[in-house]
Amino acid sequence: MSFVFKAIIVFLVVSLAAVLVYRVVPVPITPLMVIRSAESLITTDKKFVGIKKDWVPLTEIHKSMQRAVIKAEDYRFYEHSGFDWEAIEKAMKYNKTHKRKKGASTISQQTAKNVFLWPSRSWLRKGLEAYFTVLIELFWPKDRILEVYLNVIELGEGVYGVEAASQKFFKKKAAQLNNSQASLLAAVLPNPRRFKVDRPSTYVLRRQAKIMSRKAPPAEIQSPVARPEIIAPPPVEPVEDIDLKLDSDPTEIEGEGNSDNSEATS
Repeated sequence: MSFVFKAIIVFLVVSLAAVLVYRVVPVPITPLMVIRSAESLITTDKKFVGIKKDWVPLTEIHKSMQRAVIKAEDYRFYEHSGFDWEAIEKAMKYNKTHKRKKGASTISQQTAKNVFLWPSRSWLRKGLEAYFTVLIELFWPKDRILEVYLNVIELGEGVYGVEAASQKFFKKKAAQLNNSQASLLAAVLPNPRRFKVDRPSTYVLRRQAKIMSRKAPPAEIQSPVARPEIIAPPPVEPVEDIDLKLDSDPTEIEGEGNSDNSEATS
């Protein structure tokens, strides 16, 4: 048995084991958290960035927060099986005629990337993201995917998850967030390192207003609907993801954020 074949088998076994473990066990740390802290240590003009996170179950995250991220990031979250083909098609058409590229990562894809992978726009990373997306869609219920996503997304410098962000920016628990506060947190997700919850720009405030005013999706925060067969996505050029759902102005977004999404979630 060749070394490469053995390595592939080991990877498949370890990755499947990790997915099964994280179906029930809180994710203690992610590669992005480690990378951000390490980067701050070697950057002389920055102070050390620690890791502030507080894991809470989905039942302790206010429904307004759950709705806000779905309305902002993945409107068909409870309908698709990991890949939003309609959004992918729109992104591909848009990218043919625009210099600044758009992507269409779902919450499932962002969760797969944030939990198991590293920030990068390479083909390898995108391929592994698709692989882990298929795994979590197969073995995790939708509510678990949403729960993990809300607990690991980057929402500020060294701040991960909505509970830690809620405590830091609003001095309250995630279970106590109102619609305005939840929508503001969701509004910075395209790039939480550039867009600030505590110092929102005009663009962030516009996104917040759009999120607040948008109708909740039909399957909003319910038991997941029956999901179609999962198939691998077609090859899509790895690009920076800009939120398609809210018709974001691409001229106002730079860098990678949680919406391909926290490269910060590609």
